[in-house]
Formats: sequence, structure tokens, C-alpha cells
Amino acid sequence: MAGRYAVGALGVALMGLGVSLVWAQSPWDVAVWLVGAIVLHDGLIAPLVLLVGLGVALTRPGVRGPLRAALLTAGCLTAIALPDILRPGPKNNATVLPLDYVRNWVVLLGVVGFGAGVVLAVRRVRAGRRRRL
Repeated sequence: MAGRYAVGALGVALMGLGVSLVWAQSPWDVAVWLVGAIVLHDGLIAPLVLLVGLGVALTRPGVRGPLRAALLTAGCLTAIALPDILRPGPKNNATVLPLDYVRNWVVLLGVVGFGAGVVLAVRRVRAGRRRRL
């Protein structure tokens, strides 16, 4: 029970940190990002995940959960990385965003895909063991 309270307190502290970081930004930039995130999620990510999940459910039901989770995670990573991918212009301070965001985004998408593949492989192995017993 104490662990739950500790995790909850950590979550509240991180939300406070997030609010303070957002508060330091221009309200217009925050509003544009929030509206863009909503449009991207509701207009592209959610329908794509649902359609792929439906298509996979009709052909291979055991794959649907991990595939939808991977697509949702990839969509969220894309929504977060998209501003720096689309607007990689020069920065006033080169140390603010010194990383190669396109490369890191592709690597993270690969990690998500690999993780979904591992989950599917483990499920297949377990199902094979159950059939043999």
C-alpha cells in the first residue's frame, strides 16, 4: 500500500514539474502544440490504430493487442518528435537541442517494433507448449 502512495506522490511531483515547464513557455506555442496533438491523435493516430486492429483481428486475432499497442506507442512518439522533425531549423543556442531527432525517432520506432515482435514470439512459444501438453 505504501508503494502506491509513493508512486502516486512521484506522479503528482512529475505533473507539477510538467506544469512549471509549460508555464515557462509562450502560451501561444503551448496552445498550437496542444491543438496539433489533438488533431493528430483524433484525426490520424486513433483511426489508423483502430483500422489496423480491425484488419488484423479479422485475419490473425492473436496479433491484435501487441500490434495496436505498438502502433499507439509509435503514434505518440511521432506526435512528440514531430515538431523537431518538421522544423529542425537553426537554434540560437546549439546546446538546447543537440541531438539527431530523426535518427533517434527511427531508433525508438525500431525498439517499439522489436518489443512487439518479442511479445508475439513469447505468445507463440507459450501456445506451442500448451498444445504439446
